[in-house]
Amino acid sequence: MNNQSDNAAAPSRTTVRIPTAFGDELEAWLYLPEGNGPYLAVVMAHGIGAIKAGGLAPFAERFCRDGFAAVVFDYRQWGGSSGQPREELSFPRQLEDYGTVIGWASAHPNIDERRIFAWGTSFAGMYIVELAVSDSRLAAAIGQAPLVDGFAAARLASPGRGLRLLAAALLDRLGSVFGRPPRYLPGAGRPGELAIGATEDARFGEKLMTPKDSTEWRNRVAARSLLSFSWRRPVRRAAAIRCPILLVVAEQDTMAPVGPAVRVTEKAPCGELYRSRGGHYDVYQGGASFDDVIRVELEFLHRHARTPNRI
Repeated sequence: MNNQSDNAAAPSRTTVRIPTAFGDELEAWLYLPEGNGPYLAVVMAHGIGAIKAGGLAPFAERFCRDGFAAVVFDYRQWGGSSGQPREELSFPRQLEDYGTVIGWASAHPNIDERRIFAWGTSFAGMYIVELAVSDSRLAAAIGQAPLVDGFAAARLASPGRGLRLLAAALLDRLGSVFGRPPRYLPGAGRPGELAIGATEDARFGEKLMTPKDSTEWRNRVAARSLLSFSWRRPVRRAAAIRCPILLVVAEQDTMAPVGPAVRVTEKAPCGELYRSRGGHYDVYQGGASFDDVIRVELEFLHRHARTPNRI
């Protein structure tokens, strides 16, 4: 896809701090389009172990150029957001963080509270499905290379590796009871390594997710995090989804099982499926399907926002 906006200067953004009900603050980038608001808005967050500086700006910039405000945030305990301990994933907290940012966007004077979209990639697919079921503020939702079944993802590991991961998670959780700092696992590792993702695809993803600016990012996840999501199965709630939802499923995904994501689009009353080329990380800039994915997501946003499509 060739578009003049691809070569244009990046839209300006403002860094904002969004308070949570628990005292921590979420750091977010706010992109506002040219012209007069109120604007349609896309609330965006990354997958497991990644931060907003690791590959989300190209999506937000394209959405902004096409007339959408974008609010791109880091979860508590990650990236520029506050919260301790660092790099620990909590499914309930991160789902709450999405809700907090959606609420902040709804109250923003330059954002149309009736046309807010939730967008998530990889692990955030779990949150996207949950939000599409429960959050009536959403106009629609998008998940790309989405993980929607934690149990199915856990089964991708070999039995031996799966037991080692479980043992590491239990030991770390036990240590937390006694106030010990987290034991960390690499977010991405080589095949055979004890890491959250241990495939060649994961190593390719690590290169794409590493921030290109000076933002600090650690390729690690607290082992206890595995106990927060491995049993969760949002796929089972697909029939209760209340808004249009688009899932972009990578044909050769080795990180997020494809079958459950397809079932979500089949069961959701307004589910849509797009099968992208390549693997899990090919949806990002630098991957084989980035241009196609952007085109499909923008078409979906315009269609459900009822605005002219500029691509």
